[in-house]
Amino acid sequence: MKQFLILIVLTVNILMLSTTLGAERLSVNDGNHHGDPPYLLEDGWKPLLNGKNLDGWQYKFDANAGWIAAKGIFWNELNPGQLKPMPEPGDRIVNSLGKPSSDILTKEKFGNVELYLEFLIPANSNSGVYLQGLYEIQLWDSFGKDLNGHITNMCGAVYHYAKQVNNEYVGGVAPTVRAERPAGQWQSLHIWFEAPRFSAEGKKISNAKFIRVLLNGVLIQENIEREAPTRACMDIPEAATNPLMLQGDHGSVAFRNIYIRPLRELQK
Repeated sequence: MKQFLILIVLTVNILMLSTTLGAERLSVNDGNHHGDPPYLLEDGWKPLLNGKNLDGWQYKFDANAGWIAAKGIFWNELNPGQLKPMPEPGDRIVNSLGKPSSDILTKEKFGNVELYLEFLIPANSNSGVYLQGLYEIQLWDSFGKDLNGHITNMCGAVYHYAKQVNNEYVGGVAPTVRAERPAGQWQSLHIWFEAPRFSAEGKKISNAKFIRVLLNGVLIQENIEREAPTRACMDIPEAATNPLMLQGDHGSVAFRNIYIRPLRELQK
């Protein structure tokens, strides 16, 4: 009888501990990397890919198109500049169809957001993630390369402004750390972004800002304001909300696990 009671007590304690652990919500909203992607660690994230097609997305130029949803992406060192999608539809998107492709953008518009995505760049390729279709974080096969001072050719750079000053493009911001991986490897980008704000009369009263950017879990940008749109952006005005755009006209690139949520104040 005594052994039976001890067993009951132990069982109750284990159940209580399991319930407590299961109910615990880990704090991941501090602007840092926490192992698994954030959408697996907390609720509130919205997927922008549906795992079967391009619903929810549209082309910047319909005539170029060039994107598909694929089950898998094949990359090979023997042909390192090419990505080959598997024929079955799936949970990643790729623009490798053997012709120039359009940029692709969400039909939905966003303002202040936290964005997480994963990307795959082949050798010597170039793409970008444009918050609100206007403010670019550069994606580039820059691993191990001497860029001869071209700071915006680094993966993770904030790109130059669209408007030239004295016939030169200015405003680019290099990543504080080189955190990119070699071509052919999946990489992650985690962005905290604040949209520009406008008065009731429509006058801009604060600039867009990259609050934090993590490349492969490493902090590479912090509190970078954008006074104006960057090069190769959409031809739209700055606004409180605009689409997310992925660049597809500069080279092959694939994306997966694109998740977004409203921006929150970071915990200290």
